[in-house]
Amino acid sequence: MKSPELAVIASFRSTPEAQIAKGILDEAGIESMLRSDNAGGMYPAIGEVELLVRSEDVEKASDALHADGCEDR
Repeated sequence: MKSPELAVIASFRSTPEAQIAKGILDEAGIESMLRSDNAGGMYPAIGEVELLVRSEDVEKASDALHADGCEDR
């Protein structure tokens, strides 16, 4: 079974901002996930949080985020 190719659709400065964007995609029926490297939550300010979707969902996800006024932070 081949894993789907993932693409970064947006980057955010904080986890709460990224979770809001993920919620927008969830409401639109688009599966997504968050990725960050913050030392297991010990250093939440050291990196961005990336929002990833399947490569075939990039256009649909981008449209959903822009329609809701959510943009890269």
